[in-house]
Amino acid sequence: MGRRDKRKKKERKARGGGGGGGGGQGPAPQKLAAPPVQLEPAGDFTWTVRRAGAMNVPGLIFGDRHIIDAVRRDQGAQQVANVATLPGIVGHAIAMPDIHWGYGFPIGGVAAFDESDGVVSPGGIGYDINCGVRLMATSLPAAAVGHHLEAVVDELYRSIPVGLGSKRTVRRLDGRQLERVLVDGARAAVSMGFGERGELEHVEDEGVLDDADPDEVSDRAKERGGGQLGTLGSGNHFIELERVDEVFDEPVATAFGLFKGQLVMMIHTGSRGLGHQVCTDAVHAMVRASREAAIALPDRQLACAPLGSEPARRYLAAMAAAANFAFANRQVIGHLARLALERALGLGPSDLGCRLVYDVAHNIAKWEDHEVDGRRKRVLVHRKGATRALGPGASELPEDLAGIGQPVLVPGDMGRASWVLVGTEQAAAASFSSACHGAGRRLSRSEALRTGKRRSIVDELSNKGIVARAESRRTLVEEMPEAYKDVDRVVEVVRGAGLCRAVARLVPLGVVKG
Repeated sequence: MGRRDKRKKKERKARGGGGGGGGGQGPAPQKLAAPPVQLEPAGDFTWTVRRAGAMNVPGLIFGDRHIIDAVRRDQGAQQVANVATLPGIVGHAIAMPDIHWGYGFPIGGVAAFDESDGVVSPGGIGYDINCGVRLMATSLPAAAVGHHLEAVVDELYRSIPVGLGSKRTVRRLDGRQLERVLVDGARAAVSMGFGERGELEHVEDEGVLDDADPDEVSDRAKERGGGQLGTLGSGNHFIELERVDEVFDEPVATAFGLFKGQLVMMIHTGSRGLGHQVCTDAVHAMVRASREAAIALPDRQLACAPLGSEPARRYLAAMAAAANFAFANRQVIGHLARLALERALGLGPSDLGCRLVYDVAHNIAKWEDHEVDGRRKRVLVHRKGATRALGPGASELPEDLAGIGQPVLVPGDMGRASWVLVGTEQAAAASFSSACHGAGRRLSRSEALRTGKRRSIVDELSNKGIVARAESRRTLVEEMPEAYKDVDRVVEVVRGAGLCRAVARLVPLGVVKG
């Protein structure tokens, strides 16, 4: 093993195997000795989770029988029940159909906490803070790429640094520039020349959380992030060229700027080493905070701090700063990818017509107003591997989407499909306006490596007409299609439960991985 491979192995081990499943794994989770849970059907696509002991609210999992069978094997319901024991939780401890085991909270988890007696838990946000998805649409039919597909994917691979330790190719941010990114998020990226200010209306929260405080971000986190703005990272992060394969709601698709046969591009990444370090720093502080607040935890990985306490304030300020870094990161990558498409296809900006459809976060905690037990309450909503899904009329939506609802972006795997959905009013009451964030892992990374160790995933994808580029063969094996659940089944659950409506199904043409 060469020096570079040894370094990558050491880094991968330090971060717990990569940014998996949207949750961003930290120290390896340990299975818990806890009373067994009971899963009872509550509807066609909902299951109630109960367990003897100190659950403050019931658990709720969105799934069909096939998904629930997998949850039973994975023990994900135990984690849902554990989250339900935390102080101040309201409604339900929720898991989406892409649920799988995570650090403390399940990936696919949603939980809301009352501002007066609730808590914040870094395990409910994840290590890759504000890992999220950006969808960009061109004015071209996918057929226009034709025999240029490999050249386009190669140009994307050259233009955006990928891999675990990837560094930015432009220049490292100095302290003042980094602080501006941590405060202003995607706005800072636009001011640096990456994209147009008008795009920000189609970024969740316009690409910035206002409560960020760079002083609460450690020097180590800043050091890790200073050279990583505009880099993709590794694990399940990707840039994917896709074709709109099918449109299910023509009026909404038209409002989103989508049409059948169109060439679109999806980007999935987050806050890189900066966000991972913010979470690492916070976990240690939260263990102490939990002990000092005498909070009994069924799992140490649920370490938390009472809202209003100094540890909670400091973490939320640092978390918001990391989220802003992620918003800026996707803004930079989106701009670089747009330029790469123009170069590879020999087109000008007006000919390519590449525009932002939407950018959503799926590892984040935010203050929101929701109806709980018949009363409007301010709650801190944790979404870990879950996407905000606002329905029509939500005040947070831009004017052009106010009467339609929020685009919900659901990546699948690099061999099958991804989806564009739209949020519904029903999601507000059922899931704190939340939906799934992807297909969800079916195999762990180690299981995927054992399954695919003698296979060429590049060749298998090529046989399907999909061009793949990655820094390492290992990443492609870890991320092979069989490692993920069938995204069509996952989407069918959130549609059946009324959380979202289907807008369009996208199929992959080419993918860039770390």
